[in-house]
Amino acid sequence: MAQGTITKVSGPLVVASGMEDADMFDVVRVGDLGLIGEIIEMRGGDASIQVYEETAGIGPGAPVVSTGAQLSVELGPGLIENIYDGIQRPLETMYEKVGPNITRGIQVPALDREKKWEFTPCVKAGDEVESGDVIGTVDETAVVKHKIMVPYPLRGQIVSIEAGSYTVDQKVAVLKLDSGEEKELTLMQKWPVRVGRPYKEKLVPDMPLITGQRVIDTMFPIAKGGVAAVPGPFGSGKTVVQHQLAKWADADIVVYIGCGERGNEMTDVLNEFPALKDPRTGESLMKRTVLIANTSDMPVAAREASIYTGITIAEYFRDMGYSVALMADSTSRWAEALREMSGRLEEMPGEEGYPAYLGSRLAQFYERAGRVRTLGSDDRIGALSAIGAVSPPGGDISEPVSQATLRIVKVFWCLSATLAHERHFPAIDWLQSYSLYVDRLTPWFEKNVNKEFPKLRAQALRLLQEEANLNEIVQLVGVDALSLEDRVKLDACKSIREDYLHQNAFHDIDTYSSMNKQYKMLKLILSYFDLAVDGVGKGAPFNKLETLPVKEKIGRFKYLEEDKVDGAYDSLMQELKDSIQALIAEEAENDD
Repeated sequence: MAQGTITKVSGPLVVASGMEDADMFDVVRVGDLGLIGEIIEMRGGDASIQVYEETAGIGPGAPVVSTGAQLSVELGPGLIENIYDGIQRPLETMYEKVGPNITRGIQVPALDREKKWEFTPCVKAGDEVESGDVIGTVDETAVVKHKIMVPYPLRGQIVSIEAGSYTVDQKVAVLKLDSGEEKELTLMQKWPVRVGRPYKEKLVPDMPLITGQRVIDTMFPIAKGGVAAVPGPFGSGKTVVQHQLAKWADADIVVYIGCGERGNEMTDVLNEFPALKDPRTGESLMKRTVLIANTSDMPVAAREASIYTGITIAEYFRDMGYSVALMADSTSRWAEALREMSGRLEEMPGEEGYPAYLGSRLAQFYERAGRVRTLGSDDRIGALSAIGAVSPPGGDISEPVSQATLRIVKVFWCLSATLAHERHFPAIDWLQSYSLYVDRLTPWFEKNVNKEFPKLRAQALRLLQEEANLNEIVQLVGVDALSLEDRVKLDACKSIREDYLHQNAFHDIDTYSSMNKQYKMLKLILSYFDLAVDGVGKGAPFNKLETLPVKEKIGRFKYLEEDKVDGAYDSLMQELKDSIQALIAEEAENDD
């Protein structure tokens, strides 16, 4: 173990000499309190250390001791339902030990060493196993079966394995390696956070991550294993969008990282998630959630660690064959931490003071997402979808973090301050947002929703684009100057915007829309458009068309329970056709 001496302290950056035996990214203990730090630069025997705790009171001459290991996370039963800080220290355990204020230098194991877990083997002595093979399971919560896997890169023959109650660090099996050495296996394994966990192959993302949010699923879908960014100014609803995705997305496990956001937003998560009934299982949502909280008043340097800690835990559950949704709120705060450390290291700054390597660091994070065939002899497929919020100052997405993110991600949900001000939520701007997964996902939607669903989506987006152009004309010459067909178009677009794209996250029914409901509601609105255009062409008066009672019913379609959707759709479609036909017939009679 290398031991050095502090020569300089600059906020979260500490420089120590005499560290020739240490390596890059080694975890070190700084000062007499033993603060946790990580070596981020080596120059001869001088190590620059990023300290993940407050460095006040530490000065030159204090000792620095290397642990000889990289910053790693403990992976095993006990992760689910837990809330960790950025360096995987359990906040509840620390609260029990030292009260509400975290004491500097406190060391608490990430996984409870006392709790016993009921282990059920699924291999037997004499079986040949390789890295990633499942040797047994633990029922971690009522909804998550935790699979105990052979750690990478081990392979060999199981010598002994027994069912029973074990703590995470007790031996559950003995593995005889190909080299002849025997290795004890426990319920827990460790993994360095900066290294992506290995897999056999990355698969094409060809199925959507259904979220129940109409503007996302219909207009700008994300694939399972996909990456998305949610940039938007203060108050535009980034956090609510991420909460909705965490609650409703079609994922087995949710990893939520509060990276540098305000404490009250994490408090909302902590209060809401345990009380929320998971729609998939009927249990509390926390039964499949891991929380990582590194709020704005916690050490800035630990924001970087929190992002890597979160994605490593997410990869671990992906390796079990689960679909994992990772929410990072927000990567802008992480970038600010990079900027601060880069400045203190006196590196050459890039744009707006951010380090020149900002883009590559963001890419390294997002490329760890994906749908993969995992290690192991059984053919497991897991998916890790990463959704990062971006908080550009003043909502200006031309700033470096937003631009670097846009070059990497495939889905861009642009939140608009104007829409938020108009109380249109989710405030995703349909004219600026995009999804590059649409073509890949079209066959899935045609097969599993309806053959014409992709066409309806394209028609709705085209109408909204034309509406924006028409609105400019209306502002110049007034609505009366438009043709009847264009006025029908504006009326239909109003329904798409206000009835379809507007969704109430706090309404018991409207908070989630199934794909069947989304298709049928969109079909009703666009059928109104097609029939109304035909109607005005045959002489039906526009002022009567826009006040048809059936339009109000279509607008309220989103508040129907799922079991009433199909029946209501058939009757509304019939009523729509009859109403417009009646108007045409009435006009024809008047002409006679």
